[in-house]
Amino acid sequence: MPFPDHYPEYPTKHQFVAYLESYAAAFHVRPRFRQSVVSARFDHAAGLWRVTASDASDDAEVVTEYIGRWLVVATGENAERVIPDLDGADSFKGPVSHVSEYKSGEPYKGKRVLVVGCGNSGMEVCLDLCDHGARPSMVVRDGVHVLPREMLGVATFSVAVFLLRFLPLRLVDRLLVLLAGLFLGGDLARLGLRRPSHGGPLELKNSKGRTPVLDIGALDKIRAGEIKIVPGVRRMEAGGAELVDGRFVAADAVILATGYHSNVPQWLKGSDFFSGEGYPKVDFPEGWKGESGLYSVGFTRRGLAGLSLDAVRVASDIATEYHSTSPSPSPSMIAQQQPQLVPCSQAET
Repeated sequence: MPFPDHYPEYPTKHQFVAYLESYAAAFHVRPRFRQSVVSARFDHAAGLWRVTASDASDDAEVVTEYIGRWLVVATGENAERVIPDLDGADSFKGPVSHVSEYKSGEPYKGKRVLVVGCGNSGMEVCLDLCDHGARPSMVVRDGVHVLPREMLGVATFSVAVFLLRFLPLRLVDRLLVLLAGLFLGGDLARLGLRRPSHGGPLELKNSKGRTPVLDIGALDKIRAGEIKIVPGVRRMEAGGAELVDGRFVAADAVILATGYHSNVPQWLKGSDFFSGEGYPKVDFPEGWKGESGLYSVGFTRRGLAGLSLDAVRVASDIATEYHSTSPSPSPSMIAQQQPQLVPCSQAET
């Protein structure tokens, strides 16, 4: 289902939410909001998956069990935020928050803010902080690929996808780095944004899940000195942070733009399909199907392109099984003749 024709190249958050709602309505998807999966386990005796979810209300915790012939794990690579263990964090006197809690730079007006992390979230938060009169310093510990969001009016990733139709990935990476230098300037290392010593932007995205940063204006702020680039944090102190190079950076607040990770190992029980890090043990493109009707979507580290490939394979495989086998005799297990997880019991604790 494509975006509406009147949507811009980069839809707003409100447009994207509207698209998701229209998608759910068109395909009769009924999301269950404000529920957390506690456990998912395959019942070998019944030949079904049992998923326990909790829904905390004002009065009591409601526990719901869902059962189904198939289980599609689509929680993705960014299910839970990463909180680094910063030495001396307890001694810092200001607020410390994760970028997932960030709404606006307005509360930080006039303040010195240490942003830990230089991915897309870190860059965009620093830019917004500048726009609201804050003074951000961004911690850049490792090499990072910075690319323009567009090249001559065409989205950079669209350019990359087009080039990959004709050229090998490593050559496309070299071209992207060359073009980035032409569009963004060749002084990024001098600004403190050195490129990784090994691996191009697409190669690192595929192998490590490290998405290149798409610049939407932060570089101009860095060049103007409005965003300070600093190395890694050695330890936190009451009024800021001591850096690995011995310098001290004063800060009134800290924002952790330190990313997210998969949380599958916390709730998927009795299956060795996923690794301890929460990714399928079998590499892309074969890591979409497990045992006993278990599937995964969105763990390819290849963005929406990899996710869509998984989704097509999973949907096709489930449809084939659904139409080739007899449905379960219990009507509670199949609702409206569509394969899905069906709630079978609820209890309050």
